[in-house]
Amino acid sequence: MSLDEKRQQKTFAIATLGCKVNQFESAEMVEQLQGDGWQQVSFSEVADLYLINSCTVTSRSDAESRRLIRRARRKNPEARIVATGCYAQVAADELISMPEVDLVLGNEEKRKIIHNLQSNRHLVTDLNSLKRSNSLRLTSFAQHTRAFLQIQNGCEAYCSYCIVPLARGPYRSVPPDEVLKAISRLAETGYKEVVLTGIHLGEYGVDLSPRTNLYELLRLIDSKKSVQRLRLGSIEPNELTEELLQLFCSSSIICPHLHIPLQSGSDTVLERMERKYDTAFYKNRIELIYEKLPDTFIAADLIAGFPGETEREFIETCNLTESLPFSGLHIFPYSRRSGTKAAEMDGHLQPSIIKERAEILRIIGRTKNSAFKERFVNIKIPVLGQRYNKETGIMTGLSRNYLEISYSSEAELLNCEVMVQVDGTLDGQLTGKLNKADYP
Repeated sequence: MSLDEKRQQKTFAIATLGCKVNQFESAEMVEQLQGDGWQQVSFSEVADLYLINSCTVTSRSDAESRRLIRRARRKNPEARIVATGCYAQVAADELISMPEVDLVLGNEEKRKIIHNLQSNRHLVTDLNSLKRSNSLRLTSFAQHTRAFLQIQNGCEAYCSYCIVPLARGPYRSVPPDEVLKAISRLAETGYKEVVLTGIHLGEYGVDLSPRTNLYELLRLIDSKKSVQRLRLGSIEPNELTEELLQLFCSSSIICPHLHIPLQSGSDTVLERMERKYDTAFYKNRIELIYEKLPDTFIAADLIAGFPGETEREFIETCNLTESLPFSGLHIFPYSRRSGTKAAEMDGHLQPSIIKERAEILRIIGRTKNSAFKERFVNIKIPVLGQRYNKETGIMTGLSRNYLEISYSSEAELLNCEVMVQVDGTLDGQLTGKLNKADYP
């Protein structure tokens, strides 16, 4: 390509907020744009087009989307700025009213980003009209050694605090044969790990005909073994069946890493949240995982300061959380979302109380995470190289049980799974040594 052609090439930048599903959908948009001749640049650079793929789980994520939109306009006053994602889906009018925004596209519209960019009309599909998932078109995940694959969309759980059903619509699952083909394509491209994602992953297959489920899909993938490592996104505790857990135990490719939302350790709060389990059931699930797979990384989500949460209820959450073998916690200060049942509840707490409780839970989470890491010092474990620093000769990789480890390596071992002897921690980061005898 000549210098003049490079100067004339259209450039775009993308900012992604929120979950792994959004990350997948951003990668899909990147692939479409690059296929249409666009060149991607960093969001901090001047671009002809800025895409903000938004999240709306909390008011903070809404505010971050607006900040990124204003930042893009300051960077290039002549650029075209497009807001898409969950915030655009549920509050399009708020974004349309921003003078910096040129175009608002809903979650469905991002699937055909090239076509919809040609329109000057804001487009937000009513997701309740959708009956099936989109085909999987993504063949690469730029600048990542792991590939995220969205196999399910939509949620119909309607927890009292959650806006996601409005942002994502009803259940839509990708048929098993399409999932298998997509995994094979990604493996052929060179990916060693595929992460299966979804908005409500445990409900995979309920909308398909014939009906299927997540266990049957994983069993199929495991039997093919077309990829070296397979990882799951978040799964609800009541959807982690014993047969599914047994598959984790017997599989050579499914990673021992489970993200199981808790949200509260108080039964009365869980009832107000309209969750589908109680603390005794949740406790049993976590203890069963630990009994069968003690080295599993077990993560949980917790909401701090749910409306009406008393001091006693908060202490119940702390006590349960401290008693269980968690490896990490994701803490979300409660955020009032218009259109949810919780928004209309009595007893909304002061922001200062919510902040204080969130920090207490984060401290518990950091303590749990540190203790989990320490268990693997002086242990040899397989690690997939993900990032290589040419200046230092240090590789940073990820173990099957979600431990990030840094070790001296050669550049050609990027995206290779090697055995690393963990020898300690440095600033909270596990470090290790590579035995050359273990090179692939």
